[in-house]
Amino acid sequence: MQIVKTQGEVGTDGRLRLDVPVELPAGTVELVLVVGGPSLPNGSKYNFAGVVGRLEWQGDALAEQRKLRDEW
Repeated sequence: MQIVKTQGEVGTDGRLRLDVPVELPAGTVELVLVVGGPSLPNGSKYNFAGVVGRLEWQGDALAEQRKLRDEW
């Protein structure tokens, strides 16, 4: 078994294209593919882009934030 790390490109048709030279004999092989997403900006671990500007506080925002902080 070999472990090969490389980069591929997904085309507009949604197909992943790889060009990976391996030193294996011709024939059928079993592949395990781990796909990593693009890096998030500023090295963050989470992407909050989908919720930015969509959250609303119920009541006094400052009081609610203090209550949440005090729970921790």
